Amino acid sequence: MSISDAEAMVMEVLWQRNPLSAEEVIVALAASTGWAEPTIKTLLNRLLNKGAIHAEKQGRRYLYSPALQREAWVEQQSEGLLERLFGGRVAPLVAHFSERGKLSAADIAELKKLIRELDDEQ
Repeated sequence: MSISDAEAMVMEVLWQRNPLSAEEVIVALAASTGWAEPTIKTLLNRLLNKGAIHAEKQGRRYLYSPALQREAWVEQQSEGLLERLFGGRVAPLVAHFSERGKLSAADIAELKKLIRELDDEQ
């Protein structure tokens, strides 16, 4: 499922707390994005049409909840990024960040721990 950056911001709000009314989503996003109410409602409708969210009628309003789980979306996005930029390989990705000084000591320690755990599993 293809979700734009703007739609992903709406999804983040719904992944953090749900169900939410359109008004609650607007309040959560308007200040940080500067988006007007119609923009946010359009994004909600797009996500609804894509099947990324559900809408349940409650009285005169709809409550929105994610149908797409964040973990599934992150997996899809990360696999797409790896494939597009690094031929599906993780090592060149890590090397890329290492060469640019983007790995902190904590990152390196975490990677070493992960590699040890992977070695233990084999």
